[in-house]
Amino acid sequence: MRIADLLARKGTDVLTVEPDAPVTSLLSVLAARNVGAAVVCEGDRLAGIVSERDVVRHLHHRGAALLTAPVREIMTTVVATCRASDDVQELSRTMTERRIRHVPVVDDEERLTGIVSIGDVVKSRIDQLEEHRSQLEAYISG
Repeated sequence: MRIADLLARKGTDVLTVEPDAPVTSLLSVLAARNVGAAVVCEGDRLAGIVSERDVVRHLHHRGAALLTAPVREIMTTVVATCRASDDVQELSRTMTERRIRHVPVVDDEERLTGIVSIGDVVKSRIDQLEEHRSQLEAYISG
């Protein structure tokens, strides 16, 4: 299965924030959308990614002052990305090995076209296994 197949099922909507947005704004949109990460964009260009995990780690070190700081101070700037043509299984390995939960999908011009979470990958794998189980049951029963 390709990333494009996964995006066709889940959609291509991506939560984005600007690098100068305050952390409080980030937290508001993460809570409102019930997601764990946002892609940081400058215009249509990927600048980084920021997750709940980033907020917690920085909050531990900086305290409440972090809440008024810009997102750029806590975002990850070296971002693992994938393409729509990539294999979901390969992405799963990358996410596991690098211990990342969200991977932006970009096109050939490095423009953001979607995002894949570890939950999306797991759901895709479970759906595949269920389909195989159904096929095996149908084959066995006749």
